[in-house]
Amino acid sequence: MHHRARRRAANLKSEFAKRNCKMIAVSVDDVTSHKGWIGDINETQHATMNFPILGDPDRKVSGLYGMIHPNANDTLTVRSVFFIDPNKKVRAMITYPASTGRNFTEILRVLDSLQLTDHHQVATPADWKDGDDCVIVPSLTDPEEMKRKFPKGWKALRPYLRMTPQPNR
Repeated sequence: MHHRARRRAANLKSEFAKRNCKMIAVSVDDVTSHKGWIGDINETQHATMNFPILGDPDRKVSGLYGMIHPNANDTLTVRSVFFIDPNKKVRAMITYPASTGRNFTEILRVLDSLQLTDHHQVATPADWKDGDDCVIVPSLTDPEEMKRKFPKGWKALRPYLRMTPQPNR
């Protein structure tokens, strides 16, 4: 992770903790380099590094998971964000080109969407933000179960497209 991304992640640790999510960074640099950067980050970015960083100078981990952008040269940083659930299953991945900073608002939005789907049997439509209406998953068809799960009701735009207020709001 680049210095600014590490700072941003460190400053958002409480947001990730509220979602019962832990962060870890993987870097293609060695641990000695990290120790120097941590002091720089703490001093220049007004943040305290508060999550682990895995040194991967031989690129073994980053290679196994396809974490380096395919058009990047060997000296550029790992540019992927993985969302791994408690069962160690990769649920989503965002890969950025080296020239584009990570969007932590989007990272938190994806995390919220994944957790909402897991807990409430809804999907989130394009451009969804926390608090917006959701789509009831098509596999849920029993009207009585739907009434229990979605007491605020729903609007059927199509038989397969049923919108409901976000269940946990």
